[in-house]
Amino acid sequence: MDERVIKFRETADFILSRMDAAPEIGIVLGSGLGTLADSIENQRVIPYAGIPNFANTTAAGHKGNLIAGMLGGKKVLAMQGRFHYYEGYRMEQVTFPIRVMATLGVKTLFVSNAAGGVNPAFRVGDLMVIRDHINLLPNPLIGKNIDEMGARFPDMTRPYDPAMIELVEKIATAQHIELRKGVYLAGTGPTYETPAEYAYFGKMGADAVGMSTTPEVIVARHSNIRVFGMSVITNEAHSFSDTFVNNHKDVIAAADKAAKTMSALFRLMIEQL
Repeated sequence: MDERVIKFRETADFILSRMDAAPEIGIVLGSGLGTLADSIENQRVIPYAGIPNFANTTAAGHKGNLIAGMLGGKKVLAMQGRFHYYEGYRMEQVTFPIRVMATLGVKTLFVSNAAGGVNPAFRVGDLMVIRDHINLLPNPLIGKNIDEMGARFPDMTRPYDPAMIELVEKIATAQHIELRKGVYLAGTGPTYETPAEYAYFGKMGADAVGMSTTPEVIVARHSNIRVFGMSVITNEAHSFSDTFVNNHKDVIAAADKAAKTMSALFRLMIEQL
């Protein structure tokens, strides 16, 4: 057996020993978006620091806890903060939690992030449903394939589940919530992009830019987990004044304001899955 699979099972067994039952749904919460965890009922908090084989998150706005419990009538396991390539972690470490979720039997994954709005129509606080992505991070599947988890050459034609996108659009219409829809581009960070880079990414077809998410999605799809993704637009990366600067505190503050609406959408989606 692949040694990596042994580690996935070891960690999965540890997490399961601290839960009432195996989770059905996984959730990854990005910068400033960890408040969705407050909506989880009957929750068990498992700090990353105590989980075998887990890394520790160092990014501001990422609390570093697994939250197990009930949301929308389903058993969920939420990451209150993720791991990033820019923190110095290998892609194997960045995506390790997704492999563990797959080992636990998770079949549906919700991912979220804070992102800069490249699309000139986007404004701070907008919620963008991710319909596709451009990955400029190292592909997490490089290296020996984990045959027990998935195929050597997984299809990425529809990385974000069309039925789930249709569902959130239906819910948003009923709740009178305006949604954007677009392409998310992931770069390495940790620097924010230059105005020229933002313009270049826009010409490539990106609507929003961030530093995460795509590795998790790639690994989830490799493990045949369906994925729904949403970005909170936390800065307008398409209009630059002489005094404009990107500030991470402002990003987290903008994400906090939008988190309540995103949390409500996730809960309603989970109820209807």
